[in-house]
Amino acid sequence: MTVQELKEKLNLKVISGQKGLNRVIEGGYTSDLLSDVMGNAEMNQCWITLQTHKNIMAIASLKELACIILVKDLEPNPDTIEQSNEEGIPILSSSKEAFEITGEIYSLLK
Repeated sequence: MTVQELKEKLNLKVISGQKGLNRVIEGGYTSDLLSDVMGNAEMNQCWITLQTHKNIMAIASLKELACIILVKDLEPNPDTIEQSNEEGIPILSSSKEAFEITGEIYSLLK
């Protein structure tokens, strides 16, 4: 499933990184602890988090993640949006809690 397809199925809002909407999602990882994501997330996963600062882009780039999904209608910092656009790694947003959106994504990918 591509990021674009996930966006459409779950009615997610695209905040930035539109160039990467064709990235393929092979799984997901939910965590708000950057060191946990850095140590355990895998390439082409979507990352579900409430973190909004620029460091999330460093982790997403390092781990070659498909996208970042922010929960609870959170908005990333302006410098985070800028980095997302430069790297083509989409940041999307959902009004749902991490538990709920993680379950929905799991159901769609399995």
